[in-house]
Amino acid sequence: MLSLKDLKKLDRDDVLDLIGLETRRTTAETALPALGIFAAGVLVGVGVGLLLADKPGQQLRGDLRQRIQGGQDKLATAINTARGTETQQGAGSTVPPGQRTT
Repeated sequence: MLSLKDLKKLDRDDVLDLIGLETRRTTAETALPALGIFAAGVLVGVGVGLLLADKPGQQLRGDLRQRIQGGQDKLATAINTARGTETQQGAGSTVPPGQRTT
């Protein structure tokens, strides 16, 4: 059996363990290790992919640069198109100065 000195040395987890319980793990304690393992896996995958690429480094970097630039151009075009549509829609609904709408 436990003596008084032994009871003083017990912490919360030890007491819970004696009665068959344990503290609840927080979401961070569960998610952070999984996220770290996932990130490490992504980095290893990218490294292996670059090592096994069928193109030399300079050519691969050039291709990646072109793809990124093409994506930026498409995004800029889409934004400009959306802004042009908004401007045209907004222009048709403006009220001339000095007139009120009810």
